[in-house]
Amino acid sequence: MSVWEALAILLAGIGAGGINAVVGSGTLFTFPVLLALGYPPVTASISNSVGLSPGAITGAIGYRRELKGQGRRAARLAVMSCAGAVTGGVLLLNLPSEVFELVVPVLILLACVLIVVQPRISAWVRSRRGAEHRGRGPLLPLGVYGAGVYGGYFAAAQGIVLISILGTALDEDVQRINAVKNVLASVVNATAAVFYTVFAQPEWPVVGLIAAGSVMGGYVGARLGRRLKPFALRGLIVTVGLMAAIHLVVERF
Repeated sequence: MSVWEALAILLAGIGAGGINAVVGSGTLFTFPVLLALGYPPVTASISNSVGLSPGAITGAIGYRRELKGQGRRAARLAVMSCAGAVTGGVLLLNLPSEVFELVVPVLILLACVLIVVQPRISAWVRSRRGAEHRGRGPLLPLGVYGAGVYGGYFAAAQGIVLISILGTALDEDVQRINAVKNVLASVVNATAAVFYTVFAQPEWPVVGLIAAGSVMGGYVGARLGRRLKPFALRGLIVTVGLMAAIHLVVERF
């Protein structure tokens, strides 16, 4: 690995860590860089997942104020995220990549639609059932599990998928939802990192560079993201999500 290649990976890791703390889709910074440098897709995906896990934890810590009062909820949902990440890891090592490559852009677009209409859905659900019943049914844990499967297989935009699921099910401010999202995404990334370390062969120099960059980016991203107004944060999430979906479609065709 040349100095310039190492610098490119490090900078991509910084960008990925920052955008993951605010929205998600940080993989779209690092994954294309690794492919451009000649790493095989599966190796790039595995190394990327392991490398981004420290940055995800940094982003979650940066939102600790918004997590106040949500500890039990986050812990309960984290179990589903962990199980989903293991399932996604098994799929990545055993299924052809074409299966999820077809589904991923559709999932991201649906998530963006959910984020746009989520305030109206939330108001409707609140009027029908009452705020005290929101998030208590089986749909939220199952949705978080599904997001964990997606994140364990291909981490790009898992944050957008999580925010859309949490925002529809929970009667919370978008910043508090984003805080829970960061915790669950960090659980998925950490679980996937352990899984791939045991059952696969990451490129450890790449992992180290992405990890260092993502920690720096996650800290800065959390500080900036917490200052955004709910409307601005929602708009940023949708914008990044649409860009992610377009990028994946263009890459495929």
